[in-house]
Amino acid sequence: MNSALSAKIALISGGASGIGAASARAIIAAGGKVLIGDVDEAAGAALAKELGLSADFIRLDVTDPHDWKAAVEHTLSRFGKLNVLVNNAGIVMRGKLGEFSLDQWQRVIAINLTGVFLGMSAAVDALKLGAPSSIINVSSVAGLRGSAGMHAYTASKFGVRGITKSAAVELAPFGIRVNSLHPGATRTPMTKNISPSYANTLPLKRLGKPEEIANLVVALSSDDFSFSTGSEFIADGGEYAGPAVD
Repeated sequence: MNSALSAKIALISGGASGIGAASARAIIAAGGKVLIGDVDEAAGAALAKELGLSADFIRLDVTDPHDWKAAVEHTLSRFGKLNVLVNNAGIVMRGKLGEFSLDQWQRVIAINLTGVFLGMSAAVDALKLGAPSSIINVSSVAGLRGSAGMHAYTASKFGVRGITKSAAVELAPFGIRVNSLHPGATRTPMTKNISPSYANTLPLKRLGKPEEIANLVVALSSDDFSFSTGSEFIADGGEYAGPAVD
């Protein structure tokens, strides 16, 4: 274990699996402590047990402001402060215009974008008290470019990118940095249906590993990135740069 995050207490939404779980492990390995928030109670509780005394779990529906309030309060009660918020929870639904329903649209926006707003709103006072603090909003490479048939997901991830910048400007005087993280296709439960051939379209010719994204979460959580706020950090195997070449 290193001590890069020895004074850091993190709250991670969508923390029971995928990038969230990898981030919890990485933050603890770097010396921090983590409250895992997720709607998957069994997976979240199991991960917290695996990680030991440096972790705890609370059920967190990111669309519910009462759940967010409880998560922040539990973090303060359990660990004494909060100075890292990782807004990671997200879903994806696909569908063409004219076929994608309003209910589907609203569900994606509620989790992916409104959840980020609610998380920052609930945590801001604690983050001010715990400063220097860091908010890491997990967007996507889809928050940088368009994707046919992924209108709600793309809109939500562009929205995460935007609210990150407005929050960064607002919270800078309080010692809170706010950055967006833009993973490309990463091997998580959310991407289990991606065709294996998709990797061949990426310059690095492979999908990402959750641990690779978690490395950026740790970096952005640390004071080593103290001059970075309102910025986009991309880990996408070169996807945004351009298509693969032989």
